[in-house]
This record gives sequence, C-alpha cells and structure tokens, in this order.
Amino acid sequence: MLKTFRDVIDIAKGKGRRRLAVGAPHALPMIEGLKLAMEEGLIEPVLIGNRDKILELIKALGSDENDFVILSAKDEYEATMTAVELVRNGEADLILKGKIGTPEFLRIILNRERGLRTGKILSHIALHEVPGKYHKLIFLTDAGMNIRPDLEMKIKILENCLEVTRKLGYERPKVAILASIETIHPDMPETLHAAAISKLADRGYFGNVAVDGPLGFDLAVSKESGEIKGVTGEVIGDADIMLVPDVATGNIMSKTMIYFANALVGGVVVGAKVPIVLLSRSDTPEMKLASIAFAISIS
Repeated sequence: MLKTFRDVIDIAKGKGRRRLAVGAPHALPMIEGLKLAMEEGLIEPVLIGNRDKILELIKALGSDENDFVILSAKDEYEATMTAVELVRNGEADLILKGKIGTPEFLRIILNRERGLRTGKILSHIALHEVPGKYHKLIFLTDAGMNIRPDLEMKIKILENCLEVTRKLGYERPKVAILASIETIHPDMPETLHAAAISKLADRGYFGNVAVDGPLGFDLAVSKESGEIKGVTGEVIGDADIMLVPDVATGNIMSKTMIYFANALVGGVVVGAKVPIVLLSRSDTPEMKLASIAFAISIS
C-alpha cells in the first residue's frame, strides 16, 4: 500500500534515470517541474521546440542549459511528433505532453502508423494524495480519456488500472465502482455496469481483487458511512481504486480534491507503448514531478 507520493518517487528512483521526451515545453512551470524531477535523480530530459524560448525559460530558473538535451522544432505539432518518434525508436523511455492541446496530442499518440498504440484501450489514471483526509494514495480512473465508456470499455479501463497497481506491489487491490446510489436503478446505467463488473470480480474474472459497486463516494472512503448506512464489505472505507461513471465525473472529482482538499495529483495515460505523462496546463511543478514519478514507477 502506497501512502504518499514519496513512496512513488522512491520506487521511481529504483528504476534509474529515464530519458523523458517533452514536445513544446514552452512554459516556466513545465521547466520547473522537470528541474524537480532532475533533482530527484529521475530523468534526463529531451526538450523539443523553440530553442530560444526553451533557453530563456531554463535561464529564468537559474539552471544550466547543459543539463538538458534541446532539439529544435518549428511548431508544437512537429515537436510532439519528434517526441513520439524518439520513443518509437528507443531513444526516449517516456513522453510528456507539452504546450499542445490535448485533443491534438492524443491524435498524434493514436496515429496508427506513427503513434504509440498497442491495440489496448488507452485510459487515464489520476493518483491522489489527500493529506489529512485519506490514509493512503487513491487511484481514480478514467479522469481524462474516455468520455462515456460503456460496460466493455469500463472493464478494460479497470484492467489497465489493476495492471498498474500490481506493478506497484498491490496483491489484492480494492476497487470501488462509483455511482450516486448503492442500489441498481434501470435508468442509471452506471449502476448496472457496476453490478455487472462486481459479479465478474466475484467469479474471478480480474484475479485477486476486491470489487464493490455501485457505491457512493462516501462509502468508498469512510467506514463510518458504511456503518451508518448498514453497508459492509472489504472495500468500504478502504478503496485503492475508484472507477468513475464517465470522464466528467472523474475530472470534476479530481479537481475538487486538488482545489478543496489540497490534494497532490499525478496523472498518466496507460495502454500505449509507454506510460504517457498527461498534465493540465494549470498543474503545479510539484504535480508535474508527481506525474513523472508515477509514470516512471510503472514503466
């Protein structure tokens, strides 16, 4: 069980330095986050984009330009394509989204000939540390990729997340499939999906895992809520993974934890050839470090 992001950083350190390709890193918080990851001994960054702009940002932080490999590109698209090609050619281990729109970035990643597809579904996992509010890190999926996943997609999204947790040493991950109620309602497909996935888990489909749902958020994180509502089970108040109904729910939940509960969050996309560090432009340098460490720890 991982309690804080320091645990994740320590796992990442054990992997050795990784070459991280970043297309269009044209923002000071991005360079600052990379600097933090370098100071932790996690990465050797390869920055692709407007060389003058990149050097200006490095200088603004008082860093040495010789600590960075810098490749020139005429625009954000070319910079991102170059980053992807470095990964495809084995010249970089990981990729981080820079200052390019997420839809365009994902189109490049998903390109059948030149992208990083593997045939698996790509899904987003946001790992949260909520200090003083929850006793361990919590994985939330999917908060950034699949807009309205159906039952089949949710099964694959969960499989991706379970693969990640097992890489991090979880022998029996605890999964809460979230909804607004704990009972099945025919007009609420997320409750039907949750019940079906729970039954699959009961019959061993996902291996050694505890799955419960549909569950309200309160039951996933609070044993007291379970006692009050008369709901018991292995997952109640102790969830490792939250599987959300749709991307809007996941995105709003994650940002609520960030802005109202001071959560530290790291986000990656899994299912591609390598973990993809997918950041929000508003993420702090510390969140960029957390995301990089998360990606390295599962690579």
